[in-house]
Amino acid sequence: MKYDNFAVNYTHMQKTTFPLITLLLTLLMSSCAGIKYLTVETREPAQVNFPSNIHSIAIVNNVVNQPDEVGHDIIPIGHTQAERKKVSSDSAAIFYTEALAQFVDEEDYFYRVIYYNEPLRKDNDFFMERPIDPEIMLRIRRETGADAIISLDKLIIETRESENFKLQGYIHADLKGKIHSILRVYMPTMEGKIPAVQYNDSIRWEGFNIHDGKAYSDHMLPSREEVIKLLAVRAAEKMTYVFVPHWEMQDRWYYTLFNTLMREGESYARGSQWNKAIEKWEAFYHHSSKKIDKAKAANNIALAYEMLDEMDRALEWAKQSNNLFIESTAANSLERRRSLLYKNEIERRNNHSNRLNIDDF
Repeated sequence: MKYDNFAVNYTHMQKTTFPLITLLLTLLMSSCAGIKYLTVETREPAQVNFPSNIHSIAIVNNVVNQPDEVGHDIIPIGHTQAERKKVSSDSAAIFYTEALAQFVDEEDYFYRVIYYNEPLRKDNDFFMERPIDPEIMLRIRRETGADAIISLDKLIIETRESENFKLQGYIHADLKGKIHSILRVYMPTMEGKIPAVQYNDSIRWEGFNIHDGKAYSDHMLPSREEVIKLLAVRAAEKMTYVFVPHWEMQDRWYYTLFNTLMREGESYARGSQWNKAIEKWEAFYHHSSKKIDKAKAANNIALAYEMLDEMDRALEWAKQSNNLFIESTAANSLERRRSLLYKNEIERRNNHSNRLNIDDF
């Protein structure tokens, strides 16, 4: 990848329409219990809700390189106290911001994603977090043409190795890596930044510390430098879904019954004609006298509304289905548990209370 003096531009045509749910594979399996399963890809919302006028973003590195002697130690065989170990973390912030720019760009959500490859911090005060000054923010926006800036404002990576024993000259050990990062979004207004978005994670390995090229084991420890890169790239991947919507694979199901209306609804569902399926399943629901049959029809109707992205109505029918299953089945029945899981999932998808709306700041 070749960079110019200050930035790398990722340019894509922004998607004009996106159905929130795309049916990928229908009727994966069926059972004698009258249930047919399908796999769907759901469009999960971003945790940070950007205003509609934000079409391009710049991703910048606003941290001081972590000193080699900070955050890394080792507990040798037979020791109880950790000893400090020097490890170079010079490229950690670069791995993080470059990967974040790539991952966000691959989601095709923003028209342009710009990776600003010039670190902003020129001081050596690693432990001091310094958000971007308004003047610098405006300068970056002028240089890149970005509508907003995502800035890595803090990054700390720690590694600890605990040696266990030695075998044939090689040390067997546990190695744990931790990462703590803070990102902010800076908007066009002088005061426009949201509260810090924090990410903490850790990964643990167990194996032999073999790095001389003379031996191999199925269980080998990565080098500290590899750990730093893995943690940074993993964090960037996770943080991508904070800023852009993403797709997730999920299982769904609908019920079948030996009834003409239910069968006709199923036929329409096979062809993704969900409005027509709803008509048939609702007709059966209103004509049926058995609560358990009404519960199954209500479940199907909830699914159809979810496929149509009418989440309020999907939740209404999912709740109705769950209530009817509670009234018509035993407390430990599979139908009741399955219905509760689906109701909770629709409630989760329908609840945006955990999203940050930048317009509110």
